[in-house]
Amino acid sequence: MSKNRALNIPDRSESYWLDSVEFPTFPSLEENCETDVVIIGGGISGIMTAYLLAIEGYRVTLVEARRLLSGTTGFTTAKLTSQHGLIYDYLLQNEGSKTANSYYEANEAAISYVKNLITEKGIDCDFSEEKAYVFAEDEKQQEKVKEEAEAYRKIGIDGGFIDNIPLDVHNLGAVVMNHQAQFNPVKFLKPLVEEIVAKGGRVFENTRVDDIESNKRPVAVTREGRRVEGDYLVVCSHYPFYDKEGFYYARLSPNRSYSIAAETDKEYPGGMYVNAGQPAHSLRSIQLEGKELVLAGGYGHYVGHKQNTEESYNQLYQFVNQTFGVKKVPYRWSAQDPATLDQIPYIGRYSTEMENVFVATGYRKWGMSSGILAGQLLTNLISGRGSKYEETFSPLRPIKEPGMKKLTKESFHLGKMFAEDKAEKPAGQFTDLQIDEGKVINYNEQRAGAYRDEQGDFHVVDTTCTHMGCQTHWNNAERTWDCPCHGSRFSYNGDVVEGPATKPLKKMRE
Repeated sequence: MSKNRALNIPDRSESYWLDSVEFPTFPSLEENCETDVVIIGGGISGIMTAYLLAIEGYRVTLVEARRLLSGTTGFTTAKLTSQHGLIYDYLLQNEGSKTANSYYEANEAAISYVKNLITEKGIDCDFSEEKAYVFAEDEKQQEKVKEEAEAYRKIGIDGGFIDNIPLDVHNLGAVVMNHQAQFNPVKFLKPLVEEIVAKGGRVFENTRVDDIESNKRPVAVTREGRRVEGDYLVVCSHYPFYDKEGFYYARLSPNRSYSIAAETDKEYPGGMYVNAGQPAHSLRSIQLEGKELVLAGGYGHYVGHKQNTEESYNQLYQFVNQTFGVKKVPYRWSAQDPATLDQIPYIGRYSTEMENVFVATGYRKWGMSSGILAGQLLTNLISGRGSKYEETFSPLRPIKEPGMKKLTKESFHLGKMFAEDKAEKPAGQFTDLQIDEGKVINYNEQRAGAYRDEQGDFHVVDTTCTHMGCQTHWNNAERTWDCPCHGSRFSYNGDVVEGPATKPLKKMRE
C-alpha cells in the first residue's frame, strides 16, 4: 500500500477543476487546412489568444496535443493575482522601476479584463475577490517581506506590510495585496471556447504538432504529417517544443508542484496565502457540493529531481492537517511550470528570424493572470496595434547579470547530471518489481525504465528523453518518466504527457 493511501489521499491524480465541468470535446485534425492564425496549445494562453482574435474577426485554428486544459491550466491552484511571490522588490533591484511598473500594470489589466468579462457575459465561475498574502515565518523572511512592502509603496500597489494574517499559522507578518481574486478557470474558459467555435474558429484535440516551417506563411506540421498554414502562428504549448530558433531549452527551468483539496475541521478564514520561504506552501478555498474545502499547493522541485514524489503530497497533507485538521481529501493533482532567467514571462515574437511566429511561456506558476495577459498582448501584436507592455515581456530582451549567473549555474548542473546519468550502472530486473512499482533497471545490458501495472503486466521503455537525450527519472506519484533537463514527461508506457518532447520513449518490451 502506498503512503498516499495510508494518509487517505487519492491514489491517482484528478483535477477538481476538470471534474467540476463537462467540457466539450473536439476531433483530431485529419486533413491539411489554412487559416489566419494557427494557435498551438489548448491552455489558458491559447484559448484566450484564440478568443480575442476570433472576436476581432480573425479565422483561428486552435490545435491541442491531448485534450483542452489537460496541461497546467487544468491542474492549477487558480489564483488570479498580480502578487507573484516577492517579485516587485526583485524587479526594482534588477530590472528598474519602468519594468516593475509595467509588470504590475499588465497583470492588473488582465485581472480587470476577467472581472469585466465575467460581469458582461454572466459567467458563473466561482469568482471571488480576495486579499493575497505573502507571509514570513522567520526574521530573515520578515526582512524580505518588508522590502517587498516598500516596493509596493514605490510602485503604488494597493497593499503593504501587516503585522499578522488571519490564518492560524506561525508568522511574523506579511505583505498583502488588496482586490485580488480566485476563480474556476475551466468554468471561465468553457463559454469562451464555445464562442470561438460560434465565430467560425476551429479546434482540434489529440493533434500533436512536432515541427514548424517558418515560411512567409508559417506552417504547423503534426506528427501524422498534417499541415496547418496561417498568416501567423502562436506557440502556447506551455514549454516551447520548437528548438531550431529561440533556444528556449536553455532559457527555461521547469518546476513541479503539488496540490490537495481537503475537507477540514476548522473553518477557512478567507484570503489567498503563500509563504515567503522554502518549502513553499500556498492556500486558498474552493466550493464542493456546498462545502468549503481548503486547496493547498506547494512542496515543489525541479522536474525529475526528486526520488520520492509521493512525499510532496504527504507533506502537504501534514501541513493542512496541522493547520486545519483534515477530514478527507477528495482530490489531489500536480502540475509544472517553467521559469525564465529573469522571472518575467516570455510573451511576444518567437525569434528575430521568425517574423510571424509568436510565443507565450515562462509563467513561474502564476499562469492565470499571465495567460490572460498573453492573450491580450499577442492579439495586439498580431493586429498591428502594438502594446506598451511589449518591451517588458519580449522574449528577445537582453539577459542581464542575474539571469546570466542563473544560466551558467543551471547549465553546469544539467551537464553534471547528464554525465552522472549516462555513467549510472542500474541493477535489478523488471521481474523484481512489485505491483504498481516503477524504477530504472538493467535490461539486456541497457539502462531502461520498467513499471509493473496493477494487472501485473510489465512495461519497459528506453529512459532516454526524445527531446535532447537526457535520462528520465521515475515519478512514483504520477507514474510517469520525467526528464530533469527540460521537463518532458512520458507515461509509463512511453507516450508523451508533457513537452517539449514530441516523440514517445522507445518501447523495449511489448
